[in-house]
Amino acid sequence: MVNIKTLPNLSLWIFLLSCLSCTYVQQAEQSVTEINIQGEPGNFHGFRMYAFEFKGRQSRIVVPKRAAKGNPWVWRARFFGHRPEVDMELLSRGFYVAYIDVTDLYGSPPAVEIWNEFYNYVTQEYDFAPKVVMEGMSRGGLIVFNWAAENTKKISCIYVDAPVLDFKSWPGGKMSGRGSEEDWQKCLAAYGLSEEEAMKYQYNPVDNIDPILEAKIPLLIVSGDEDNVVPYEENAGLIVKAYEDRKLDVKVIMKEGVGHVHGLDDARPITNFILKHSR
Repeated sequence: MVNIKTLPNLSLWIFLLSCLSCTYVQQAEQSVTEINIQGEPGNFHGFRMYAFEFKGRQSRIVVPKRAAKGNPWVWRARFFGHRPEVDMELLSRGFYVAYIDVTDLYGSPPAVEIWNEFYNYVTQEYDFAPKVVMEGMSRGGLIVFNWAAENTKKISCIYVDAPVLDFKSWPGGKMSGRGSEEDWQKCLAAYGLSEEEAMKYQYNPVDNIDPILEAKIPLLIVSGDEDNVVPYEENAGLIVKAYEDRKLDVKVIMKEGVGHVHGLDDARPITNFILKHSR
């Protein structure tokens, strides 16, 4: 037992500050261990990962070594684990990373409903932050923007990489991109549309961007200028123009001479954007 009355004033302040620091560290460490993630334990580049099924869908939650205040999280759409640099940096900053596989639903209304339920689950069961960072690659752009259009108040910012934002472009291949006939038929089935109905569909992200614009959600797009799978001009380029017309916060990182390839060798521009809009 230390008798603080015998300490000089300066020593007293140092002693009290050290006690407060220890208490803060203990509470910060407890904020991770108190969240009991239900699932099969695993490893994601040195971070704890839990795999489980939610509504029959393969899901993942990766846990930071020490959670940041408020339990911030990034919601990954498509290609979990591919180009993990951004996720790893955010994990090191105290973010959780969450994923649920709705790949075969192409951002359709059933996919949005599953995401609604997953959002409710992680925010209520694990006390994740009410505002999430959206991260989508390729076809992940469809579910990111379709969910965002219905949940604008639940998003801090959006980062998408070579995103599909009109299913007529991909997988339809009805414009300049090469498309995928197999995926096109699966996409039509997921939406419950005939091809004729799909060509008149008005709720692709490029058509239904107004709710996101009105909410002024910050947007970062990474793309290749030679992408012939998901051409920039008929997908992300249309969204960027809508943002720029309203003078909203949009950042584009265009990779010269690059096709449908994701990520950046130096991920700092992406993580800096996310951290800026998640504070």
